[in-house]
Amino acid sequence: MSDRYTVISADCHAGADLLDYKPYLEKRHHDDFDVWAATYVNPYEDLLADTADRNWNSERRLAELEQDGIVAEVVFPNTIPPFFPSGSLMAPAPAAGELERRWAGLRAHNRWLADFCAAAPGRRAGVFQILLNDVDAAVREIEWAAGAGLKGGLMLPGTPPGSGLPELHSQVYDPIWAVCEDLGVPVNHHAGSASPPLGDEPAARAVFMVETTWFSHRALWHLVFGGAFRRHPGLKLVLTEQGSGWIPGVLDMLDYYHGRLVAAAAQAATAESRFGAGLAAGMGEPPSVVWHENCFVGASFMRPHEVPLRDRIGVDKIMWGSDYPHDEGTYPYSREGLRTAYAGVPRDEVAAMVGGNAARVYGFDLDLLAPVAARVGPTPEELAEPLERPPADATSPAFARGASVRVW
Repeated sequence: MSDRYTVISADCHAGADLLDYKPYLEKRHHDDFDVWAATYVNPYEDLLADTADRNWNSERRLAELEQDGIVAEVVFPNTIPPFFPSGSLMAPAPAAGELERRWAGLRAHNRWLADFCAAAPGRRAGVFQILLNDVDAAVREIEWAAGAGLKGGLMLPGTPPGSGLPELHSQVYDPIWAVCEDLGVPVNHHAGSASPPLGDEPAARAVFMVETTWFSHRALWHLVFGGAFRRHPGLKLVLTEQGSGWIPGVLDMLDYYHGRLVAAAAQAATAESRFGAGLAAGMGEPPSVVWHENCFVGASFMRPHEVPLRDRIGVDKIMWGSDYPHDEGTYPYSREGLRTAYAGVPRDEVAAMVGGNAARVYGFDLDLLAPVAARVGPTPEELAEPLERPPADATSPAFARGASVRVW
């Protein structure tokens, strides 16, 4: 075994500078793009700061991640795609009149991302984007992205209340699950992408913080109860930046309802049997079984109170992430964040959670990464040392005091 860990961040973010998307748009959209870009006002301070180029400056990014002990990354979107009102994670589903241009913007991002990943061979797994409004177009984009080497897989949009989209449990999305299964494409669902609009009142920000992970978790029970994993047993679902401590309790709850509904379906006509009718055959295995066969968690900066639950979650299911370049991420203190979480945890388990599982899910070549890890990776002795106090200027919740297991 190497004397240093191979650390792969399963949660990083990147995107092009706004005007740099233009060459990736089809030419028929160029004039519209020029008009749109000339009047667009970026609402995100971090994308206007001097450090914004961390999103697209390949060399700077590699250097800073290596400084942080990280050798490879899964790359989620971050900047504003053409014709979007905001970052695509948080943007509402497009209205009918916006659909063509929004699709053009996402395709431009995906093609930029393929080049960005190719600039660092074997070290980036790009997560490409689709819209759910047009399932056939989504299937075509999945096929293109898989052929273009975007190994990070699909970013599954949310279907928040009011979106007008069919819920994720609907079989209308089966062509998406089928092509992802056939091509070995992971389906990623990132926090924030499923929350409904809450308005601009100050309280809305607090409500968003409380609720956003719950809305993101919904993808799990929608796909389980909708039978997606029964019909597509090779499908892989990754829930990213949603914490991990909620998983054991939620699986217990889902198993409880699964058992009740299956049992009720075989009973005489009762109020509850009506809920179970038609579900018993469609759902398949209990949710906890589905989790351990098909699902993973991009736990980002796993925190100490979550680590004792790792056996119930599945050590082989957990993937650490730094959330670079967000200010809530662990950069430039990822080594300290790893110490905070994993001091005292057996070495083979740490190796799995900080890199081995991500390599398996996203197809990273550990042999290719080994020379980089031997140069920059943290040592087992370093991560085994408990962190007595967090860095004074750290901004990540990874170092927050008083955190406890959340109910979701």
